[in-house]
Amino acid sequence: MFTQAEWAAIFLSLKLSLYTTAILLVIGVPLAWYLARYQGRFQSVAQAMIALPLVLPPTVLGFYLLVLFSPQSSLGQLWFTLSGEQLAFSFSGLLIGSIIYSLPFTLQPLINGFKQYHQSYQDVATSLGFTFIHQFLNVILPMCKPAIITAAALTFAHTMGEFGVVLMIGGNIPTETQVISIALYEHVELLDYQSAHKLSLILLVFSMIWLTVLYRFNRQNYSWA
Repeated sequence: MFTQAEWAAIFLSLKLSLYTTAILLVIGVPLAWYLARYQGRFQSVAQAMIALPLVLPPTVLGFYLLVLFSPQSSLGQLWFTLSGEQLAFSFSGLLIGSIIYSLPFTLQPLINGFKQYHQSYQDVATSLGFTFIHQFLNVILPMCKPAIITAAALTFAHTMGEFGVVLMIGGNIPTETQVISIALYEHVELLDYQSAHKLSLILLVFSMIWLTVLYRFNRQNYSWA
């Protein structure tokens, strides 16, 4: 059904989505907890920075990341010294770009979930002598599980369909940076609409099923808020 190159693009997209989601959850959960309670003078600036990738054209973000990742930049030179490979047009560059671009899809559901968390649960845990770490791991995170699952699902699905940022940062290198959306674009350029239909159908069906399951889960499990 699919060519070897198309299978490689599918697996690369899944790998990129999985890595991006896992890293953003590790980073995003404590960051969202802090931002949900932050009331300082820079609150609006922080909110704007989080939401910026949602409104900024992906090619603009991709262009600046490409400049930042280039071998002539300090970051690019440091990465080459440490890893022996360039950051631009590599899977590592795609991963960093995806983390930045998908950040709001992780943070916003988490922040909303933490804001709806009732302080009374934490007060009870404190009165029982639980440390904050114990409270966070055994009380707060389980109570906010729907928000965490929503953040993970949205991040994964969004990364699967990324185009502008990954094209600018990674180009179109088979097995290295050619994800599904880039392979689809290549098929359209070559007027190979039959192959383009196959890849488009994968993304369409995956997104529909993924979101349906997510909404059903939230309807059943988010009643505590």
